[in-house]
Amino acid sequence: MAQPPDAEVVIWTGRGCGACTQAKQLLGRKRVTFKERRLKGDASTQRAFARATGGARSVPQIFVDNHHVGGFDDLLNLEKTGELDVLLGRAEAPPTLPFLQRFARWLGF
Repeated sequence: MAQPPDAEVVIWTGRGCGACTQAKQLLGRKRVTFKERRLKGDASTQRAFARATGGARSVPQIFVDNHHVGGFDDLLNLEKTGELDVLLGRAEAPPTLPFLQRFARWLGF
């Protein structure tokens, strides 16, 4: 059976941005194909970035299938919890735990 294609990933980046490089490396290690949109000084690109991100002022800004993930820290947190693979369509979402079990996990039990 064929594997379904990954979700579309778009990453807005800027020149000299270390977090942008880290985000691209993380996606590369996962073999995720992404489109890079470089934030430039021209007004039309700035407007497109503002529209896409809802006014974000920092890069990178990452989208998975038009879902705004956020920046590199947000991407890294999704990777650590396994939610990135769910967003990418590579894994099933885990069943929802009852409130007390979620709270116990949050406390570290």
